[in-house]
Amino acid sequence: MTAEAMRAAMQRYIELVDAGDVDGILALYADDARVEDPVGTPPLIGRTAIERFYHKGLGRNKVHAHLTGPVRVAGNCAAMPFCIELEWDGQPCTIRVIDVMEFNEDGRFQSMKAYWGVDNLELR
Repeated sequence: MTAEAMRAAMQRYIELVDAGDVDGILALYADDARVEDPVGTPPLIGRTAIERFYHKGLGRNKVHAHLTGPVRVAGNCAAMPFCIELEWDGQPCTIRVIDVMEFNEDGRFQSMKAYWGVDNLELR
C-alpha cells in the first residue's frame, strides 16, 4: 500500500467520524481488527465489538472531528493528530487525540490505537 493511499484512508476516517457514519468507518477495518481507544484499555477485537464501540461513541454524541496536523506514514502504519468535539457528561469539550493505524495487505485497518487521556480533554 502506498503512503498516499494510507494518508487518504486516514483522511477518510476523519471525514466519516465527523459525519457519524459508522458503516463507512467499519468498512475501513479488517474483520479481525483490534481497537484500543484509549491506549491502556482492554482492546476490542472483531467487527461486532468495534461496531458497538462506534455506535456508542458516535450515536450518543454529536461528534465533530478534524485533523490538526499532517498524517505521518512509516512502513505499514500511519499516525495523525486530530481533535474531536463532543459533549462529555453534558458538557461541551474537545479531546486532542493521536490515532495510529496499522494497515493489512488489503489496505484496511488491522489495528487502531488512540492516544489520549483526561489531560487531553478540554471543557468549553
